[in-house]
Amino acid sequence: MADKNYYEILGVDRKATDAEIKSAYRKLVKMYHPDLHPNDANAAAKFKEVNEANEVLSDPQKRAAYDYELDHPGMRGGAGGFSGFGGGGFSGFGGFSDIFNDIFSGFGGGEARQASAAQGEDITKEVVLSFLDAAKGCTKEIRYYRNEPCQTCKGTGAKNGTAYKTCEKCGGSGQVRYTQDTLFGRTIRMATCDACGGTGKKITDMCPDCKGKGYVRKETVVTLNIPAGADTNSYIRKKGYGQASARGGVAGDLIVIFRVEPHKIFKRKDKDLYIELPISYKTAVLGGKIRVPGIDDTYEYLIPEGTQSGTVFCVRGKGLKTRVGTGNMYITVQVEIPTKLTREQKKTLEDLDGQMDIKQTSKMRAFKDNMQAMYGVDPYKN
Repeated sequence: MADKNYYEILGVDRKATDAEIKSAYRKLVKMYHPDLHPNDANAAAKFKEVNEANEVLSDPQKRAAYDYELDHPGMRGGAGGFSGFGGGGFSGFGGFSDIFNDIFSGFGGGEARQASAAQGEDITKEVVLSFLDAAKGCTKEIRYYRNEPCQTCKGTGAKNGTAYKTCEKCGGSGQVRYTQDTLFGRTIRMATCDACGGTGKKITDMCPDCKGKGYVRKETVVTLNIPAGADTNSYIRKKGYGQASARGGVAGDLIVIFRVEPHKIFKRKDKDLYIELPISYKTAVLGGKIRVPGIDDTYEYLIPEGTQSGTVFCVRGKGLKTRVGTGNMYITVQVEIPTKLTREQKKTLEDLDGQMDIKQTSKMRAFKDNMQAMYGVDPYKN
């Protein structure tokens, strides 16, 4: 597509840097975006043409092939030809909305790809929290070793951060163009410059502290403010606290993943708490107040008379207090039946049972009626 001058379309010089191409592209996309010019065919065509130009010039390999065609008209086709990179303008994108999002979020194009390649690696650490620390929030100090950006040379590896020069081999671009003539035509490829390692700079005097690496191995101490409601597999990301970039780029991130220990009484689901509350046979029958545990303190809860084992009570506002609201507490009652009784206690229970009216218990009454209807027997008479 050398019949189109992509440099003129974007309004940049042939020696324009990736940053200059990206800046020009952003301005033109904002100017001709179809959302700003509905039903304007000319604006839509211009927008498509601008994206076609950017798709080529923002990619080092495509740009190199395109430049070769500009300098050698008539060499189109074969392995060295440019027609294989497409002329539709949108082959590398997902449509108008994807391009719009890429531009206005500050990503897209060759510059973003180079920046991500130069970023240091992330570091992942697991931190174990007690149930109550996770529930109420806490402060934790994390200590770990990492490659920390050298403060003496500002991560450049050069003495005082200035003792370097532009790489002569790549001219500061960090990439070198290689051409090769074959039976099928001329091929052109871009590769990382082996003279500077892709940095575009050559150190003339190394930093005495990091020995030219741009980073030093040090223990890093980070204080984390863990919010209330942290749960297992939730995490905090600390930007710039990962490994330093070997090429003076942006440091990676520290990712702290939490593992919450179980509690002897509480269980949780999101911000709700669950407990099992054992009560005596007497309390289940007659009712009474029970002291119930909470996250910060205990409180009294009134068990109504006639409570059955397995009954669940909801106490609103007694769950976890988090930034997205406060949960509830769910109390499951477990009635403890005495297993060791004296002869006198057993006699008392038998006398009490003989005085109980079967009509007082609806489930027993329904079961008795069904048994009599099916088999003609009273299950409660021996």
